[in-house]
Amino acid sequence: MSTSSNHSDRTRHFPPDFLWGAATASYQIEGATKADGRGPSIWDTFSHTPGAVLNGDNGDIACDHYHRMDEDLDLLAQLGVRAYRFSVAWPRVIPEGTGEVNQAGLDFYRRLVDGLRARDIEPTLTLYHWDLPQPLEDRGGWVVRDTAEAYAVYVEAVARALGDGVERWITLNEPWCSSWLGYGSGHHAPGKHDIGMATAANHHLLLAHGLATPILRDTIRGAKVGITLNLSDHRPGSDDELDVAAARRADGNLNRLFLDPIFHGRYPEDMLEHYCNESPGFSVVREGDLELIAQPLDFLGVNYYSPSTVVDESRATQARMAGYIVATGDQFPDLRLRGLETPGRDRTAMDWEIQAAGLTSLLVRIRDEYTGLPIYITENGAAFNDYVDPNGHVLDLNRVAYLQEHLSAMHDAIAAGVNVQGYFVWSLLDNFEWAFGYSQRFGIVWVDFPTGVRLPKESFRWYRDAVASNTVQYARSPGSH
Repeated sequence: MSTSSNHSDRTRHFPPDFLWGAATASYQIEGATKADGRGPSIWDTFSHTPGAVLNGDNGDIACDHYHRMDEDLDLLAQLGVRAYRFSVAWPRVIPEGTGEVNQAGLDFYRRLVDGLRARDIEPTLTLYHWDLPQPLEDRGGWVVRDTAEAYAVYVEAVARALGDGVERWITLNEPWCSSWLGYGSGHHAPGKHDIGMATAANHHLLLAHGLATPILRDTIRGAKVGITLNLSDHRPGSDDELDVAAARRADGNLNRLFLDPIFHGRYPEDMLEHYCNESPGFSVVREGDLELIAQPLDFLGVNYYSPSTVVDESRATQARMAGYIVATGDQFPDLRLRGLETPGRDRTAMDWEIQAAGLTSLLVRIRDEYTGLPIYITENGAAFNDYVDPNGHVLDLNRVAYLQEHLSAMHDAIAAGVNVQGYFVWSLLDNFEWAFGYSQRFGIVWVDFPTGVRLPKESFRWYRDAVASNTVQYARSPGSH
């Protein structure tokens, strides 16, 4: 068989109207944290807390996108994507969280939306990507119901200001991170360590989503409304019933605590029982809340990075004997499990296992158990130890391989009948990676943080070609069947 024939056999075509995009988030790129009336967010406070963020990094400047917007929009145009997913910073729009709207903040996002439209790029607007106004946290944050109600007012302000230029709206990004990393493990802002608080925040974030959905529909004719969840494919380390149960608990905490109320109108019974003694926990749920949360949506956003293999904490020794590397602890001790690392399997700089086949099985499961709605992969990407070589290039071939494997896995899901309609690479730019500061580079564009200079990486060129051709050269990842 000829080389050209082999190349043709490996080419996978995406649907003609497939939506290719790139994604960022406000606090990670904007900087200008005190400019034009912006108020403080929980991430401003957290990142300035000694020891909270690696190297004492913060988002004060970040990528300085606030002042370099046109340059970044030109990069998107060069990339050739049809859509750009960005988030609005709540404290830039309503600095105190409630009360007076800051017109200068809305004007910034108006310029962004208009700049995208001028370049024939569709805005995909995320209303909340973790930067809660600090005054609301001072009054209880997501642990209290008032924050969800304040969020609804903020949503209406943004919808009225930008609704004529934005069709696709995402209510929340990764509410699991906001609730469980923010209030449970303390790894993220606001840095609390209380499982009962995390459980209450879990509900109030979903309630905020439920309150926002009809506001967006009533305010914007033709609005498409969805939510973005970070989901994973949890697998037991063995067939032992204890390990199977551990994987079920992990799945319940990350996946089902969000998918079940959104699509089935109820919390999973095993998770209600698991957290029944936590306070305030699910005692905050009121009559009618779940009906609000389960309102029909137009799409689901899925963020996927890595699968998860776990065992019951009592079986760590057996897992080591089976050849696994066992994590020394777990950020949520109540789940009573340990994560496993498969020796020899490639990992990212974040120490996340690379296994694209998990994306295929996750997407098929969502279709089978939850919804046939359009799905957008709203984040997917990897951090690696990139560097600029002596020729001025960033040859991030490991990221190219990661993206190729995951686009192939996504294509497998489409071929299996899953209604995947778009893909947003994470991220356009190297940026402030939360508690990891600037130590982790996810971008397809290198950012020199002392100067802000942008340099497209090899992955930028590779992704540009994939977008232009609407194809991927098929790559089967480890773990595929």
